[in-house]
Amino acid sequence: MRSLRTLALLPILSLAGCHSPYVEATVSNHTNEPLRLLEVDYPSASFGTQSLAPGADFHYRFKVLGSGNMKLIYTDADQHQQKSDGPFLKEGAEGPLTITVGPEGVHWQTSRP
Repeated sequence: MRSLRTLALLPILSLAGCHSPYVEATVSNHTNEPLRLLEVDYPSASFGTQSLAPGADFHYRFKVLGSGNMKLIYTDADQHQQKSDGPFLKEGAEGPLTITVGPEGVHWQTSRP
């Protein structure tokens, strides 16, 4: 009976030691106008939102499959599409990523020094 309980716990114990790398992204709108049709492209996929209000943050967690550059695309208050090239990500990258859209432009900040 004891060995049966031990066997039942093995799958749970093996999962406890696993680590799956992911990027915890935050897009912040530091302008006085909403951002519309916001899209962040990263290697192999993208994420986004229809609208991001002034002063608001949008959080998204993703796993990097493949390698390549990031890109931000959004529509500003004047209905102009804006683009900003971001950092290069390698497959398996992890850590925080902050994208800040302000009156002076877009700033990307990663955990890398």
